[in-house]
Amino acid sequence: MTWTMLDHPAWDTDAGAPARAVRAGSATWVLTTTPAYAATLVDGGGSPPAPDVHDPSRLDHARLPEGLSRALTALGRVQRVRTIDLWEALATAIIRQVIRARQARVMHHAFRQAHGERAGALALMPTPDRVLDLREEEFAALGMAFKRRPLQTAARAYLDHGAEWAELPPDVLVKELQSVPRIGPWTAAAAVADVSGDFSLYPYADLAVRTWAALADPATTWPADEPGFAATWRRLAGPYLSALTVLTLAWGDHHAHADQGSTHH
Repeated sequence: MTWTMLDHPAWDTDAGAPARAVRAGSATWVLTTTPAYAATLVDGGGSPPAPDVHDPSRLDHARLPEGLSRALTALGRVQRVRTIDLWEALATAIIRQVIRARQARVMHHAFRQAHGERAGALALMPTPDRVLDLREEEFAALGMAFKRRPLQTAARAYLDHGAEWAELPPDVLVKELQSVPRIGPWTAAAAVADVSGDFSLYPYADLAVRTWAALADPATTWPADEPGFAATWRRLAGPYLSALTVLTLAWGDHHAHADQGSTHH
């Protein structure tokens, strides 16, 4: 079985099954995972988004603690759909700043439903132009008053530099995004990992990775501080830093959804 990661807060439920509306250039697609992954064209044209597949058998398990190796092996093959639209990835990372994942998911959903373009029952991330048009009270009505400035600052920067950013290699883009006020290292790295699929760029010592690693392998004593965990994680991963990070996040995503009684396909 191949599991689909539902970590991105744009995954909603439509007719009782996971679904997500995405932009891919001028096209809009609706992605579903039941009974199998599928992409249905809503508007525009082009090639449908295809998931990246991650297989734990490709890790160097000799480097890993036994418990983590066992947990990731049991997870099996994982597929994750990259966010194709850099603006969506950036806005999502900003919404995720300094709040819990569940709160970010609720806020992300409410923001899209209130101000995003429709794709059937689903909604897309509001465009940069739409975000700039929103009034302070419209953010406040969604409990997002503290997100207004960073989102609008990022929207202006994206309109000015988005075409240039799209041409940059991912590691350079991480640095370039940090020139925008209110976009720090975590936000830039999370956005670029989301859009590039390269999770060696993800802030892999953040709370999410540390939490899931400890839950997947409670027998190992993991460093509690970010620098110590980061050094340990790089050593364990060796040349497979992206794969180890995304598979650990996938384990956590599957664990969280299993606790909520839902399934991935």
